Amino acid sequence: MTGTLVLAGTPIGDIADAPPRLAQELAGADVVAAEDTRRLRRLTQALGVTPGGRIVSYFEGNEAARTPELVEELVGGARVLLVTDAGMPSVSDPGYRLVAAAVEKDVRVTAVPGPSAVLTALALSGLPVDRFCFEGFLPRKAGERLTRLREVAAERRTLVYFEAPHRLDDTLAAMAEVFGADRRAAVCRELTKTYEEIKRGGLGALAAWAADGVRGEITVVVEGAPEKGPEELDGAELVRRVRVREEAGERRKEAIAAVAAEAGLPKREVFDAVVAAKNASPERGARGDA
Repeated sequence: MTGTLVLAGTPIGDIADAPPRLAQELAGADVVAAEDTRRLRRLTQALGVTPGGRIVSYFEGNEAARTPELVEELVGGARVLLVTDAGMPSVSDPGYRLVAAAVEKDVRVTAVPGPSAVLTALALSGLPVDRFCFEGFLPRKAGERLTRLREVAAERRTLVYFEAPHRLDDTLAAMAEVFGADRRAAVCRELTKTYEEIKRGGLGALAAWAADGVRGEITVVVEGAPEKGPEELDGAELVRRVRVREEAGERRKEAIAAVAAEAGLPKREVFDAVVAAKNASPERGARGDA
């Protein structure tokens, strides 16, 4: 018989949030694969448990090479426990590759549910929670980040992101540019820890607040796009959206088509708005162009 892969959630801040089953699995697993073995050592000491099996590292740098080794253990009947630094493995952390490989070999995969920064931030945000989507970390490069944000500009569901503290101000500024400065959001910092803070407001105001520097683990929750009818988008707004896309490298034709689809309008209407704005520009008038 094949073994079992166990994905175990670990505390995102307060060690008291560790699920009781976590200690049992740590003591009983044949192999414990940890994102950081030093953090695992601190976790087991805090829980008062001694791992009963072999401990190996499993992080982004060795994930590809170590996965076949762990799958071999699983096929041989071992119980392998996977833990990451905080939260649930495979959610913006190592784990997906191993789960996929285990499933391919018909190995049983189960989980020890635990704390989640995504759900905790969502619940504390004060924003709609009935429908949401998790977007993970945004790209580090400014152009790629803007492109990713534009892809969900019309998303009606609440959006949840992870972000590094030193990139938070740039990310919030980009969100304000794409989603609008008044779009409601919440920056959730150091969840469940001593200095937990939930900062709520419009994206523009939050970007200004973050410009002074923010520390700690960050989760950002953003309100979904409002349900606007086509009549609410005037020509100036259509032109602004096209220009934003053009500045990111899209050709005008593609930008117009994307904005039209986003706004639920005929492409011709967006095209006419762009042409009208171009004809009305001071530079064009100064040259005497029609």
